Amino acid sequence: MRAKSVCGGSVLLLDIGNSRSKWAWVEHGAWQRSGAHETVDLDGLCRTLAALPAPGRVLVSNVAGELAAAKVRGLCQGWGLEPEFVQACRAQCGVINGYELPERLGSDRWAALIAAWQHCRAACLVVNCGTATTVDALSARGEFLGGLILPGMQMMREALLRGTAQLRDDAGRACDFPRNTADAIYSGAVAATQGAVWRQHALLADAAAPCLLSGGAALQLPDMLGIRVERIDNLVLQGLQVIGETRAC
Repeated sequence: MRAKSVCGGSVLLLDIGNSRSKWAWVEHGAWQRSGAHETVDLDGLCRTLAALPAPGRVLVSNVAGELAAAKVRGLCQGWGLEPEFVQACRAQCGVINGYELPERLGSDRWAALIAAWQHCRAACLVVNCGTATTVDALSARGEFLGGLILPGMQMMREALLRGTAQLRDDAGRACDFPRNTADAIYSGAVAATQGAVWRQHALLADAAAPCLLSGGAALQLPDMLGIRVERIDNLVLQGLQVIGETRAC
């Protein structure tokens, strides 16, 4: 959880992802409670949130489409509020957006980059392992240099099982030299993800640059030898908080 800030008031932070939606209730800059729902159960999420006291503000990162946005607007209407949907822009909170079309960068990636810069103030990789895996690079000057998007490890595994005959949906484990098909599939997904991270880290040309690792699938990655890894939960929510505090102060 983030430290208490100088900005007061209650804020609801919402990170609506493709598979999971997370939230945090913040009072006077300090996290008081948080939770998560499957995104397919947006009605359940809204029921949970509607039981909370009316917040002063609602900040949202939404990558799940217009239906999810409409659900959030309906929730906020009950509080007499307009939700603040975060969008990437050219520069914000010390981060410079190097995307060719800055506004096309996903709001979740943008918020995570802002949280990472607030945390490190140095070159780093920002890796989120969810439905998709993103590997984004920040320079020592806070410039978003660009990043990779690749299928998440579960999506890789499912695609292989769908597209290949005679493969069984057996659980596997990560190992260096797999000796059965289930381990080979699982280890392949892990190795592909590790390889993407290692490559981008090498391109940063800063051996001390940390890799900030988050997302529901992050725990499936074994330790990455030779790279300083920090596991940080809720980077997107933390970034939303930074954005909200900057706008309010």
